[in-house]
Amino acid sequence: MPLAAILSKPQKPELTVILPELRAWLEKRGWTALMDEESAGYLRSAGAEIEFTARDQMAAYKPDLAIVLGGDGTLLAAARALAHADVPLLSVNLGSLGFLTEVPLAELYATLDAWCTGRAKTEVRSMIHADLTCAKGNRRSFDALNDVVIAKGSIARMADYAISIDGRQVAAFRADGVILSTPTGSTAYNLAAGGPIVMPSVNAILVTPICPHLLTIRPIVVPGESSITLKVTGVPNETYLTVDGQEAVPVHVGDQVDCRRSDYRVRLLRLKENGIFDVLRSKLKWGER
Repeated sequence: MPLAAILSKPQKPELTVILPELRAWLEKRGWTALMDEESAGYLRSAGAEIEFTARDQMAAYKPDLAIVLGGDGTLLAAARALAHADVPLLSVNLGSLGFLTEVPLAELYATLDAWCTGRAKTEVRSMIHADLTCAKGNRRSFDALNDVVIAKGSIARMADYAISIDGRQVAAFRADGVILSTPTGSTAYNLAAGGPIVMPSVNAILVTPICPHLLTIRPIVVPGESSITLKVTGVPNETYLTVDGQEAVPVHVGDQVDCRRSDYRVRLLRLKENGIFDVLRSKLKWGER
């Protein structure tokens, strides 16, 4: 039987109604549902007895499809958890903005039916891979759908950075931080920091300083095959590397982040094709006066 992983946003009371209906729809069509902890909690609240699987363990079950119920943050977490399994994601918007989660709740079952009958549209999005090498020798790796950011915490002091691309020095400067973004993430923190909007189909990585202390430092768009090295040469007491705004690791002087395009990708299911400029107009009021 085909397997559907279901991942839900916490604190959404309407899911106590939505999830039993979704589970019944899947079972009627011969699907098995694999629930994360949040989804199982809603079903228990509705009176069902059900086990859950931790999100970071779901990829091991090789689901045929993942249904993500929530907002963009829930989708980002699901993308990182399931990237290794190349699972298509049907993301249903239950949040406020829903820039990535374009499928409205009213189109959930129509999109599921389109997927089952081979009529659904698929958008492929690249991810960014980051290796954090600490001065003490420790190393950690991350994959992100939106961005990897090094920025200060609560202390209002800038840090010092040095950037190299493909082994060639680009610049050394002071700033509040640096954003390393995918084209998908170009409309997230990158856009708020003055970076460019890049269409998701473009093979590129964006490097955007956050409030640099030099008027000559500007965002850079580099080819997706590039290798970017960001060295931390001076930091205040609280500086962090954050992944999609959800995972945070402290960084210190001498730490280094090496970024490149990830070997993994994310496939987003749509009932119909929505161009990025349609989304910009509807979600961010692009071009309105």
